[in-house]
Amino acid sequence: MVREAIRFWRHGQAVEVSGFHPRTTLLDYLRLQQRQVGTKEGCAEGDCGACTVALGRVRDGRVHYEPVNACILLLGQIDGAELVTVEDLATNGALHPVQSAMVASHGSQCGFCTPGIVMSLFTLYQEGERPLSREAVNDALAGNLCRCTGYRPIVEAALEACGEQPDDSSSIDHPRKLQSLTTLADGQDVFISSETGFFAAPANEASLAALYAKHPDATLVAGCTDVGLWVTKGMAELDKVIWLGRVAGLNRIDDSGDALTIGATATHAGAYAALASIDPDLGELMRRFGSAQVRASGTVGGNIANGSPIGDLAPALIALGTELELRQGEQTRTIPLESFFIAYRRQDRAPGEYVRRVTVPKLKANESFRAYKVSKRFDEDISAAMGAFKLTLDGRRIAAARIAFGGMAGTPKRASETEKALIGLSLDEPASWGEALAAIGRDYQPMDDHRASAAYRSTVARNLLFKALSETASGQTRATRIVGQREALQAAE
Repeated sequence: MVREAIRFWRHGQAVEVSGFHPRTTLLDYLRLQQRQVGTKEGCAEGDCGACTVALGRVRDGRVHYEPVNACILLLGQIDGAELVTVEDLATNGALHPVQSAMVASHGSQCGFCTPGIVMSLFTLYQEGERPLSREAVNDALAGNLCRCTGYRPIVEAALEACGEQPDDSSSIDHPRKLQSLTTLADGQDVFISSETGFFAAPANEASLAALYAKHPDATLVAGCTDVGLWVTKGMAELDKVIWLGRVAGLNRIDDSGDALTIGATATHAGAYAALASIDPDLGELMRRFGSAQVRASGTVGGNIANGSPIGDLAPALIALGTELELRQGEQTRTIPLESFFIAYRRQDRAPGEYVRRVTVPKLKANESFRAYKVSKRFDEDISAAMGAFKLTLDGRRIAAARIAFGGMAGTPKRASETEKALIGLSLDEPASWGEALAAIGRDYQPMDDHRASAAYRSTVARNLLFKALSETASGQTRATRIVGQREALQAAE
């Protein structure tokens, strides 16, 4: 069975939309077709958060709400979800608790960014930890830029409104919404054709493999955090789009055994806990992986398949020895992740072949892992350099090493010369590390760009290696985020 329309839930009823252009964004649908202009367009690239809306999806027996950037999300991607915008929050003329708190705290001035901030806080209200910490609020708002008010009153509004158990219309109406969204999950393939092409959302891997084999020129979309910019910034005319978000099982995460297996469409938010369990540094890297909006949409497989030289996840996974499984038609193959990247934006992927899953070995007792991201902004910024280091130890000596960097070459790349130079070195003899530090210069010849100079990147790469060796030698991790300084000073006084 094939369905020729997407279906989603809004305003207490099912909505069907068909015949739309494959590249239609959710923001354009809301503003241009529905004439609901509360959702704003700011940067049009998923950075500022003015376009934030919430999507509710059934997971683990309840409806979970996540923030997404409507400016780079394709309309077809909301199939099966509940759509909530800023217009939907007030009930019978009464403001939502988040809106009331924003008013009381004077958290809005011009109002342009306010709808997106309110929607991010709405998802925090529904899903946030209790008791609510200031750091959790800052993480939730990392993808929302306020251009005039300043963040203090906004954070105070969040602490006031989001710290208690939700008691709004969405939570009260949860049983009916759960039943309604469950009904939308019909297991049918979606294929919406138009004069310009098609938008397809296969329901299973067999349908996906067959459709992609038939249309190898189609654009595969997972979270659309990268492809969305092709539309909004590159003005790309996507005639054929295959969205992977409905493929049953392709987002499965298996955390049993000696390796972690992550399906290609598992989101960064969904994979966070499993990745963080491998090592805290990997968890911190994922926490800084874009914004809450980006982590809710972006996928592990998409971050790899787009082949970006500045994608933060690939270097970490390469250092851990990750393998990549690909499928073309009925055939599958497995390759080391580092072999997938051939050149800038070129991967070892045949026409009609797609990334299926990644397998990440867990650390053994004698293995140490460190990962560091260096960027101009701490939150939601592209890396100037990102380094990942796995050291296999024989007592206090290095028996083997796997090192990978992003932002230092046209692809995520291992530091083979540096790895060789590390073998046999003692963690107790820092004076002997010099040759390994110098080998970084033979492994990478980075370029100058607006994020950093080549000289800066080379120096940072050497320093990150020294930091990894020092922390491994001492067994201590030095925090890189400056938090609570005011409180620490006050306590000292």
